[in-house]
Amino acid sequence: QVQLVESGGGLVQPGGSLRLSCAASGFTFSRYYMKWYRQAPGKERELVAGITSSGGSTDYADSVKGRFTISRDNAKNTVYLQMNSLKTEDTAVYYCKVRLMLNNNWGQGTQVTVSS
Repeated sequence: QVQLVESGGGLVQPGGSLRLSCAASGFTFSRYYMKWYRQAPGKERELVAGITSSGGSTDYADSVKGRFTISRDNAKNTVYLQMNSLKTEDTAVYYCKVRLMLNNNWGQGTQVTVSS
């Protein structure tokens, strides 16, 4: 059974940092592209970042380029999202996702709130 468990969210002031983690199980993690999404209140879920199976290539939404870094540890079956220089508009629930056999598998999400 595929399972994705996000953690690391919380309340942070503008300009602060957080590191999110997504622990994966139930599939061969090292073979799959992983993505982070977010969904703010009243808005559609949007892609934030993605990383190839080896970790050798990454991609980012324009809104987070230069501030967020996606990485992975295949030995720990975990993907990370380091978020720096956080802005109030980064407030959202953050989800990790893996696509397996044409099915999208999501975690339960972790809340990130950026507020003074």
